[in-house]
Amino acid sequence: MMQQIRAVEGHENSLLPAGKRWKLVWNDEFDGTALDSSKWNFRLHFWGNRFPAFTDEGVELDGNSHMKINLIRRPDGSYCSAQLQTGGIVYDIPKENPQSFWPFGAYKEMKFLHKFGYYEIRCRLNKQFGWWVAFWLQSPSIGAHPDPRRAGIECDIMESQEYAQDKTIRCGNIWNGYGKNCKGSGHKHPIIEDTPDGWHLFGVDWSKDGYVFYADGKEVNRVDSPVSETEQFILVTTEPMGYRDAVNPKANPALDTIVLPDCFEVDYVRVFDEI
Repeated sequence: MMQQIRAVEGHENSLLPAGKRWKLVWNDEFDGTALDSSKWNFRLHFWGNRFPAFTDEGVELDGNSHMKINLIRRPDGSYCSAQLQTGGIVYDIPKENPQSFWPFGAYKEMKFLHKFGYYEIRCRLNKQFGWWVAFWLQSPSIGAHPDPRRAGIECDIMESQEYAQDKTIRCGNIWNGYGKNCKGSGHKHPIIEDTPDGWHLFGVDWSKDGYVFYADGKEVNRVDSPVSETEQFILVTTEPMGYRDAVNPKANPALDTIVLPDCFEVDYVRVFDEI
C-alpha cells in the first residue's frame, strides 16, 4: 500500500509507503532556469580519467519546474550526455598532479550524503534505444572494505537500458566494488506500463532491514541483504551505450538510428526520513 503526501506546496504529490510517517529532508523541484549547483555536481571522470561520454552540457530547466538532460551528438559524430550527483566516488577523482604516486586525487566534500529513508524521483524516461537513464545511490567508498555494510553498495533504483525496446527497467543492488569480486542481488526487470502523460514514479525504501523498490506505486523488488550502513549520495544519470568497451570504446550502433532530440525529463527528486 502507498499513500499520497503533499510534500512541497505547489508541486506534485509524493507517493510513499503507507503505515509510516515521513518527513522531507532533501529535495530539488528544479524551480528556476538554472541547475542548483549547491545540490548537484557533474560527474565527468570515470576511474580517475576524463570519460568521453560524460559532459556538463545539455542540462536545461524549462522554468516550469522540470529539468531535461539531453542526448548530444557532437560534430564528430560521437555522443555524450550528463550525469548529475550529490557527491562522488573516490575512485573517480582525477590526479591533480600527473607525477603523483597516488592513483587518484584528494577527497572532495560531498553536497548531500544520507543513510536510510525513502528516495523518490518523478520522471519521463528516454524514448529511444541506444542510451539509458538511471536513478541510483552510490557509496563514496564502495569495495574499500570487505564488509559491504561498511563500504556501502550501489543501489540501482531505476535503470532504463531496455525500456525503449520492451518497457522494462532494472532495479537491484551491487556490492564488493567492481571487477571479478563484484556481487549483485539479481536485478529484476519489471515491465513499466505507459501512463497518460508519460510521467513515472520510482523509489526505494532503504531501512536497516533491507531495500524495497517501487515503480508507479507498486512494489517491484525486495533485497534483504547486505544493507549499507554508511551514508550514500544520489545520482541522476544518462549515458550513451558503447563507450565502456575497453577494447573499442565508441558509440553503440543503435545510436545511429536515434532521431534527436531525446531527453530524460525530471520533475523532482526527494528524500524522506521515517519518523
